[in-house]
Amino acid sequence: MKTFFMRRGSALRLVMLCWMMALFGAFMPAHAAGEAAAEQVAREQSQPLNNAPVWREVRSGQEHFTLAKGPEAGVLIQSEGNTWRQWRNGPITQYGGWLLILVPSAIALFWLVKGTMKLHDKPTGRKMKRFSGFERFAHWGTAITFLLLAVTGVAILFGKHVLAPIFGPEFFASLLVVGKLIHNYVGPVFGVFVLLMILTFLRDNVWQACDAIWIKRAGGLLGGDHVPSSRFNFGEKTWFWLGVTFLGLTVVISGLVMDFPNYGWTRADMQLANMVHGVSALVLLALSFGHIYMGTIGVEGAYQSMKTGYVDETWAKEHHEFWYDDVKAGKSGHPQDSVTGARS
Repeated sequence: MKTFFMRRGSALRLVMLCWMMALFGAFMPAHAAGEAAAEQVAREQSQPLNNAPVWREVRSGQEHFTLAKGPEAGVLIQSEGNTWRQWRNGPITQYGGWLLILVPSAIALFWLVKGTMKLHDKPTGRKMKRFSGFERFAHWGTAITFLLLAVTGVAILFGKHVLAPIFGPEFFASLLVVGKLIHNYVGPVFGVFVLLMILTFLRDNVWQACDAIWIKRAGGLLGGDHVPSSRFNFGEKTWFWLGVTFLGLTVVISGLVMDFPNYGWTRADMQLANMVHGVSALVLLALSFGHIYMGTIGVEGAYQSMKTGYVDETWAKEHHEFWYDDVKAGKSGHPQDSVTGARS
């Protein structure tokens, strides 16, 4: 009987020990939580609105529970956004602003010194068709949508430094609401026209042996003479491949990522797209100044060719002699040596 009670007492002591450990384990988190709550109450009394422990956890980047669906939906704050903001408001805005000031200034200085490139001979009065109606539609559609995006994009990036101090914050905010809508909706249309431009003018922008002559003589800009070329010279081909194709598609693709944020992109994806978009757009805009200059006041008769589709025979012979020879010989005017580069 004594042995039975001893065994029963041991079992009872074991049960009591387990129960006390469980009670202690349950009490400690509650006690710790109570201490944390008490600490927070004391902090709010001594430092009102200072909820640092909570915000440290929020800014940790860890994903918490939420009913919202989507990538990173449980992450309330992404601290890397500060890095993106510093890049956007720092180097991209600063260097981009200087780029948009220095390039037009250099072009204006060049024009003041060299003036418009004139024809050496008198116009004949006989016209040659240089651009079809569809080619001009693709060009002007791209140009008009690009200018709308350029104006609104520059306002979005630099407006708070330039426009807000002049017009005031309220008018500037209303202006940007309209500008943002134009930018977002015109962007995809610009993408369609960029694809049309690439498909329309691709075969005329292949490398030819005559392009080496143009490069060697810097297109005749420094000497004032006209260098023979095919339908497009090497400078125009560079604009086509670097500006329209590479930078144009880069701007379009990165812009579409920002236009449609609910297709699985994370905040890091959007921030990267925004920086790529900004840098590419700034470089594209700077390059476009040169293209606009050569197509308007830089070269006599260049604007009329895209406006009407026709050029004088003198203009065709002096600026695109190989193209002129092909057309006069009854050929298409498109490069015949896109593979061999036989033209010299």
